[in-house]
Amino acid sequence: MSTPKIFGIAGWKNSGKTGLAVRLVTELTARGYKISTVKHAHHDFDIDKIGADSWRHREAGAHEVTIVSGTRFAIMHELRGEVEPSFEAILARLAPCDLVLVEGYKREPIPKIEARRLDAKNHEPLAPADPYICGIAADHPVPDTTLPVFDLDDTASIADFVEMTCGLTRR
Repeated sequence: MSTPKIFGIAGWKNSGKTGLAVRLVTELTARGYKISTVKHAHHDFDIDKIGADSWRHREAGAHEVTIVSGTRFAIMHELRGEVEPSFEAILARLAPCDLVLVEGYKREPIPKIEARRLDAKNHEPLAPADPYICGIAADHPVPDTTLPVFDLDDTASIADFVEMTCGLTRR
């Protein structure tokens, strides 16, 4: 596979980013694409369970812990005071795919759609200040924009837009 295309979903907390990302992964994989995702968290998180063997390895001080089974593997990398890796460094660690769908990283210079919900914590639009936002997906009318606007739940149309924007071609 060639270098993957990258497309982002940006928005404020509770704007519908994760729901849209999940629906797009489902839709795009059904269309035959190999999709990888990257999600940026602005808080501490853990994918491990307290007391699990891998958790015990990390607690003992392991720099990286890899869990491998016949169905998946995961590598947990403890920063232990190191600087958060760059977006490019994270992309470099991904296996080949057709599209990397990015949730968060709203300041990265990648094409992205802005998710907006009335229930969001912040209603300040990102699009006017971000030239990389090429569309808006919202649960309400969005006046005063020249960008394409989609219903936040219209996954098929948004997936079509992602295909077109990224130059993806179905196999």
